[in-house]
Amino acid sequence: MTARLHFADAGEAADLAAFLARLIHYDKAAAVRLQAAGDTLAVFGRPPSFEVLAIRTARLAKPYEDGLETTLDVTVSAGELLESVAASAESVRTAGVAAVPTAVTGPPWAGVLPPRGGWRQEPGLPAPEAVRGLVAAAVAEFKARVEELPQERRVRAELDRVGREIWSRTIADTGLPVRVAHAAQALGFLRGHTLDLLSAGAWMRLRTDFGSIAVRRSGVGGLSVTPA
Repeated sequence: MTARLHFADAGEAADLAAFLARLIHYDKAAAVRLQAAGDTLAVFGRPPSFEVLAIRTARLAKPYEDGLETTLDVTVSAGELLESVAASAESVRTAGVAAVPTAVTGPPWAGVLPPRGGWRQEPGLPAPEAVRGLVAAAVAEFKARVEELPQERRVRAELDRVGREIWSRTIADTGLPVRVAHAAQALGFLRGHTLDLLSAGAWMRLRTDFGSIAVRRSGVGGLSVTPA
């Protein structure tokens, strides 16, 4: 029996499809790890160069179908999942129902995820509009500094050096790297008026109404993770 996801409504499927499309924009061979229990599906992805984990959830109308199984935990191709979700939206007969693609060998990041619980609120995060402005300023600075480089120095190593310097800066006194907010913006999460900073063990998470970006804190010992 093919495992299936029954989305709560068309909007949930459309939002997930948009997230998957953005991941594929940065990595055509992207994989995502799916975890579903009850009426919630969590999708984890890692856009290259950002060095973060992106988390998008979707509401399900009913637990996914796969015989007697009541939970789902599998790594699949983001492209194949996107095709399945898109196909369900185009079919009247299977509207809101997407088949789970065949499992793939997951990349190393898929074996170590942020913890499911134990998150606590952290202070000091600026207002959402200020965070968006900070990201815009960082992007403008990166472009300006690249344009200032002589043509012969515009090589990948030099661009990566400039990028690391800018995106590793922290937001206010939170210790959260600017690249986390940049990733949130690139994936369509940095919208609306809700923006929270959470921490759990060695992890920090920027949470919005549209998804979360998690990152390991530098200099924090020990692992607080969800094993594969």
